Amino acid sequence: MAQRVALVTGGMGGLGEAICIKLAALGHKVVTTHSPGNTKAQEWLDSMTKLGFSFHAYPCDVASFDSAQACLKRVAGEVGAIDVLVNNAGITRDTTFRKMDKASWDAVIETNLDSVFNMTKNVIDGMAERGWGRVINISSVNGQKGAFGQTNYSAAKAGMHGFTKAAALEYSKKGVTVNTISPGYIGTKMVMAIPTEVLESKIIPQIPMGRLGKPEEVAGLVAYLSSDEAAFVTGANIAINGGQHMQ
Repeated sequence: MAQRVALVTGGMGGLGEAICIKLAALGHKVVTTHSPGNTKAQEWLDSMTKLGFSFHAYPCDVASFDSAQACLKRVAGEVGAIDVLVNNAGITRDTTFRKMDKASWDAVIETNLDSVFNMTKNVIDGMAERGWGRVINISSVNGQKGAFGQTNYSAAKAGMHGFTKAAALEYSKKGVTVNTISPGYIGTKMVMAIPTEVLESKIIPQIPMGRLGKPEEVAGLVAYLSSDEAAFVTGANIAINGGQHMQ
């Protein structure tokens, strides 16, 4: 069997990096995207090379359909057709709805939700033609239960799963699965930047397991959904939040 190609958007962050490493360890050719203004992409690639991972990285504004299309065309020509797409890129612009401006709304919706269309649209028909594919959308517990000060983020993350369910129906007979993963609070740099007193008094007490999740734990779930063994799982939203929110 030919080596499969996996693309992870936002793969240079804490969670994205763990996903890249896990998929590479399983034998995939791993490609990640980074924002066009990222000046540390080569530095990251070099650090991964020292760990024994040979990743490919391409600049891409995932919020732009044209940029996504150009990026994916280049990836297909230089690395190969995408077999596994992990829509992981995301941003936050947190503030109460009363104070939220249109720019903060648009930035989050475009980067977190429009990007799912932009990336998936350019690869999923090719997956269907080849009879095998995996689309994995990284949502959030806050897309399931909402979060104070995150109307934009919660809306985008909830929208991702609506996309998952509809696309899963359309492609289920073509060997392509589409699923959502909704992590809770994971110990990434972004979460660890939250003041310790806030983590210990406000966040950890909400989690029955009494700890933050590990990026590697989410990466393990991505690995399963990208495997042949997960061929009967589609249209699912799998929570990985330590029991913080159950449906």
